[in-house]
Amino acid sequence: MTAAQSVDAAAKAQKTQHLIDRAEGTYRSGVDNYRGGRLEAARSDFDAAVDLMLTSGMDLKTDPQLAGEFDHLLNAINTLEMSALKQGTGFSAPVEAAPLDAADEVTFPANAALTAKVTEELKTTQSDFPLVINDYVAGFISYFSNSKAGHASLLRSLERAGKYQDMISKVLRDQGVPQDLIYLAVAESGFQPQALNAKSGAGGMWQFMPFQGVYGLTRNGYYDERFDPEKSSVAYAKYMKTLYNQFGDWYLAMAAYNWGPGNVQRSVMRTGYADFWELYRRNVLPQQTKNYVPGIIAAIIMAKNPKQYGLEGLVPDPPVISDTVSVDYAVDLRLVADATDASLAEIVGLNPSLLRMTTPGFTDFDLHLPAGTKDVYLKRILAIPEGKRTSWRFHVVRPGESLDSIASSFHGRPTEIAAANDLDANGLVDAGDELIVPVPQAVAAPHPLHYITRVGDTLVTVADRFNVSVENLRRWNHLSSTAIKPRSSLYVSEPVHLAPSTHVRTKNSRVGSSVQTKSAATSTSRNAAKPAHKAAAKTSAKSPPRGAAAKKPAIARHAAASN
Repeated sequence: MTAAQSVDAAAKAQKTQHLIDRAEGTYRSGVDNYRGGRLEAARSDFDAAVDLMLTSGMDLKTDPQLAGEFDHLLNAINTLEMSALKQGTGFSAPVEAAPLDAADEVTFPANAALTAKVTEELKTTQSDFPLVINDYVAGFISYFSNSKAGHASLLRSLERAGKYQDMISKVLRDQGVPQDLIYLAVAESGFQPQALNAKSGAGGMWQFMPFQGVYGLTRNGYYDERFDPEKSSVAYAKYMKTLYNQFGDWYLAMAAYNWGPGNVQRSVMRTGYADFWELYRRNVLPQQTKNYVPGIIAAIIMAKNPKQYGLEGLVPDPPVISDTVSVDYAVDLRLVADATDASLAEIVGLNPSLLRMTTPGFTDFDLHLPAGTKDVYLKRILAIPEGKRTSWRFHVVRPGESLDSIASSFHGRPTEIAAANDLDANGLVDAGDELIVPVPQAVAAPHPLHYITRVGDTLVTVADRFNVSVENLRRWNHLSSTAIKPRSSLYVSEPVHLAPSTHVRTKNSRVGSSVQTKSAATSTSRNAAKPAHKAAAKTSAKSPPRGAAAKKPAIARHAAASN
């Protein structure tokens, strides 16, 4: 290395370390604010730490030191601590337990009559997935049929499936995966795209671990595609197809999805049986994996025979349909709601992968809009300068409104609204007029979601302070009267379910799995489908200790112990 190169390398190293120090300092400030109960300040610090990295102009992908720091920040902010922060500021919705989670510690006695009944049903049940009935599957059918909690959980999961069934069906068909493997989501999330496992960090409908780039899923400080229903479903289908190509058997592929392909492969090699039920009987699988496969098979059988299992009244949720535009600029979701005549909650619900109230400005993002609004959005957004789309707003004048009242509601100035819309400052506006509303950047961000009341506060004074109505304060806070007590926490903005929600699973649930490297996954034998044949496949590497799931990049959470 020449002297000049040495100087350049030293300067680059110094610049890199300076960036890391600044990002770490901002993150630590966020942690301090979090621990001190200053939740809005903590959230702001966490976002700022990520933004320092993203806007630095330095290559976060090819520089190992920067890549490691950026991944560290994302993992730290995506922990239970950050999830609790988001819940505390009203950005998260509770997630229901998936049906199999509720059944993790249930034991099932044999039921010969039920097994015989289901055996007859399967003779006329059509499925592209190999269905089987035995005591293990029958036990789950009995649980989902006779347990009030189990039945209700399964029913609600199958209702939610209606939102995504058409989309997932197409994805599975395109990837050559059996249609009935859609019901694996019953075990993983109950078809809840924002489910987040507090212990492992696994998230999304298919419960993938936090990782970068596997099967095309992207994760950064603005969005996490594990929570995108369609993109995560494509990743799931591709991974299941990879596991089937490795094991040649769908039951073993499902077990591998849950426990990890390396673990399942070693059990096959140790026993000489490439058969899930034989591995089950030989007790070489963890209890959670032993429940996983028969529980999903039971859900499939019941979903395909609803009348026999008290599911005939099931009404699937309507499909989620939307228009999609690819945006390469930052735009606030409130402006998106304005431009599409939708509520903020509707826009947030259509974009579950977004972690902030704005799209990123440094990369393209597929923004989902209410169906039929793409053209009006594209027309209206053009009227707002690109650099102002994170602060300015759009407004359709309502009866009785004036420039003064509109300016007041947006914390703007009537003269600036008039100038932006080529209006006379003293002129009138008519109902139905479409206005661009310039908003000063300093007040463009929403005021805090929470306010701690003080002595002397009333709903009227709080409403006036935050420019909201008393009626909204009562509705957001479920108040039956106007009386409030000092030191009470009030919502002063409508709670919006923006971030993934934490769900703490039962102690035995989700043993954990991780994807094998592509070379390892494709090098294993495909003839391991029959119990009479010993498997010839070899594992790619030694397994790390159980519990490494949260530390290793992995496509599926269930077994960080695979390779």
